[in-house]
Amino acid sequence: MPFSIVQVMENRQGEQYALHRQHINSSLARVQRIIGFDNIYVRGEGSYLWDADGNRYLDLLSGFSVFNLGRNHPMVKQAIQDVLAADRPNLVKMDCPLLAGLLAEELVKRMPPGLDAVFFANSGADAVDTALKFARAATKRPRILYLDHAFHGLTLSTLAINGGKEFRKGFEPLMGGCDAVPMNDLGTLENELRHRDVAAFVVEPIQGKGVYVPDDNYLPEAQRLCRKYGALFVCDEVQVGMGRTGRFLCCEHWNLEPDIVTLSKSLGGGYVPVSATITRRRIHDATFNRLDRCQVHSTTFGQNELAMAAGLATLHVMDEERLTERAATMGKKLLKGLAALQEHYQMVADVRGKGLMIGIEFRAPRPLTLRAAWTAAETARKGLFAQLVVMALMREHHILTQVAGPDVNIIKLLPSLIIGDEEVEMIVAAFEAVMAEAEKVGGRVWAQSVQLVEHALGRQA
Repeated sequence: MPFSIVQVMENRQGEQYALHRQHINSSLARVQRIIGFDNIYVRGEGSYLWDADGNRYLDLLSGFSVFNLGRNHPMVKQAIQDVLAADRPNLVKMDCPLLAGLLAEELVKRMPPGLDAVFFANSGADAVDTALKFARAATKRPRILYLDHAFHGLTLSTLAINGGKEFRKGFEPLMGGCDAVPMNDLGTLENELRHRDVAAFVVEPIQGKGVYVPDDNYLPEAQRLCRKYGALFVCDEVQVGMGRTGRFLCCEHWNLEPDIVTLSKSLGGGYVPVSATITRRRIHDATFNRLDRCQVHSTTFGQNELAMAAGLATLHVMDEERLTERAATMGKKLLKGLAALQEHYQMVADVRGKGLMIGIEFRAPRPLTLRAAWTAAETARKGLFAQLVVMALMREHHILTQVAGPDVNIIKLLPSLIIGDEEVEMIVAAFEAVMAEAEKVGGRVWAQSVQLVEHALGRQA
C-alpha cells in the first residue's frame, strides 16, 4: 500500500491538540486553549497563516525569527527540491561536502573583518555551545560572563548563561564558572575581567527576552575591555541577525568586530534547521589543533545537504530582495507609528527596538478603577496585562504575537522582513484599537482577566 503524507494530514486534521495532550506537551496544549490560540492552521504563505475555516492571520512571531523571508519562499523550496532530485551523496562523513564549503564562503563574506572559519550545527543552542567550547579551548580559561536577562538557549550548557531564573529552576546544578553581569555596567564587567580567568563574554546585541537595547557606548566599550584582558567577545546573533534589525548582523549598528558570531533560526529559510558559529581561524584551530582531534567537536547533521542548500538560497533571496534594507525601512515606519501611541494611551510606557525587532512595554494606569483591575491581574501573575493585549490582538484582529518573556508586561514583534506599508498600517491600527478598549475597565480587553487570574492562581483545571 503506498504512503501519502498528504492523505494522512487530511484524514487526521483537527486532532493535533488531542495528540499533543496525550503524547507531547500537555501543558502547552492547555495554555493554547486557555488563551484562545488553539487554532487549526492549514497553510502559511509570506507573512500570513490561514486556519481550517479560511481565516487569515498576520504572523508577528515568525517562528521567533525563523521566517525572516516569510513562510514557504519559492526560491528556497526550489533549492531543496533540486537537491532532493539530484540524489546527492549526503552525510558521507569521510569527505568535505561542497555545499557546506560554499555556504561557509558566503557567510564569511558578510562577517566583520577576521571572521573566516565556520562550524555548522543544527540550532541556536548548538551554535552557542560551540562558541563556549571554542572560547575555552582558545584561551585555556574556565569562566564565561553573560548579561542579566540573557537568553542563549535551553540545553543544559546554555542554561548556565541564561539570565532567566524561570528557565534554570529545576535543572541545577548547571555548568560552573558562568556569571552574570548587569547590562550597561562597565565597572562590574571590568572587575570580573581583570581576574584574567574569563574565556568569553557572550552578549545578544539586543536582548530577545524583553527587547532590551544597550546604551550606545556599552557594547563598544565591552569589546574594548575584553581585548584588554584577553577574553573573547561573542555576539549571539541567533535571533537578531540575518537582517532582522536592519543590518545583516545586529552588532553592525555599533561597528563591533566580535571574535565569534552565532547564527541560526532564519538561516535555513524556514525549512531546515541549521546554525553556524563563525570565528577567527586561530580560535577555530585551537579546538581542532591536531590531526587526531580533527573531529573532536562535531554533530551528525551539521553539514547536511538540505540545510546547506536552504542556507545558500536564503542568502541569495536576502540579497536579491534587499530584505535587510527593507527591514530597516519598514522598521522605522512601524516604530514611528507605534511610538505615537505613547502620546495618547497612558499604559504604553515604551516602544523600542531596531529594524523589525520591536518591544512594546506597558505600565500601570493612573485612574483608580483601571489600576484596581491592573493590580488584581499583576498580583495573580506578573505580566498578565500584556497577555490580555496579546489575546485581544488575536481575537479581534487576527494578529499573532506573544509576550516578550516571563513576568514582563512587554510584547515583542518579529514580523517577517517582507512586510510592507499595508501590514505596518494594520499593526498600528490594531494596537491603537486594543489600547483604546483597554482604557475601559468593562471593555473586551479586561473581559478575559477574571478567567486568566483564576488560571494563574490554579483555581481551574
